[in-house]
Amino acid sequence: MKQFKLVIITGTSGAGKSTALKTFEDLGFFCVDNLPLFLLPKFLSLVRESKVDKVALVMDIREKQFAQKGNDILREIESRGYKPEILFFDAQNEVIIRRFKETRRKHPLAKKGKSITESIIEERKYLQEIRKLATQIIDTSSFSVHDLKRWIEARYKETALRRLNVHIFSFGFKYGLPYEADLVLDVRFLPNPYFVPELKALDGRDERVRNYVMKSEEMQIFLKKILDLLQFLLPFYKREGKNYLNIAIGCTGGKHRSVVVAEALTKALKGSLDNPYEYDISLTHRDILAG
Repeated sequence: MKQFKLVIITGTSGAGKSTALKTFEDLGFFCVDNLPLFLLPKFLSLVRESKVDKVALVMDIREKQFAQKGNDILREIESRGYKPEILFFDAQNEVIIRRFKETRRKHPLAKKGKSITESIIEERKYLQEIRKLATQIIDTSSFSVHDLKRWIEARYKETALRRLNVHIFSFGFKYGLPYEADLVLDVRFLPNPYFVPELKALDGRDERVRNYVMKSEEMQIFLKKILDLLQFLLPFYKREGKNYLNIAIGCTGGKHRSVVVAEALTKALKGSLDNPYEYDISLTHRDILAG
């Protein structure tokens, strides 16, 4: 049988199952939410025949048969040689109530005239047998979303895609701010090659334009300060579970100064990170051919 990791996520509503599934997806798992119970054995057979080697499933009381027949199905797949890790997420009643109020979601067992506390108690009763089968019970009462992500990443780090994708790109303000940018750096304070006749038709990838911009004292100071800032920020972005960081560098037309700075920053950043293998740094120029 093809070896692969199978994680079944279950537990009380409002305890963090959705966040957990999204985190597993970020770690490269094939994820399915609320898979019908009767399809599980067939689904696993199909997975065995495919190239998928990491699977995470959410199974809970939204599937009506789960509480009644979940034990039998789980024991059946174990008898076929599968070794699922069953993560049971739980939290204190008052925490779950607060989370439902904050998100304004309806509890899956909510009915007219029934309080959310009564729904939680009923759900716990339905899940008590499944809870006994859990590989691990995780109390998320004191967890933030980021805490839960870090917990999962730490446990499944051998399969984690732990690289932070840093995309640096130049642009021209005259063509609009990039909507995808997380950080925007305005370099219109630098000497402008546009007003130098022999440089106007060139772009920032040309050595003559690059030398013109790089030789200024303000450029050298700016590059050092931005590099220091990013060396400080990137580990914290990564720690908080951020997968993508888009750094936009803009000048008036996106052809000269922003291109030089983006190129220089990319090169400097690649050479200065303490753990470069944890980052994937890319570079593009949005408006270099715009005009």
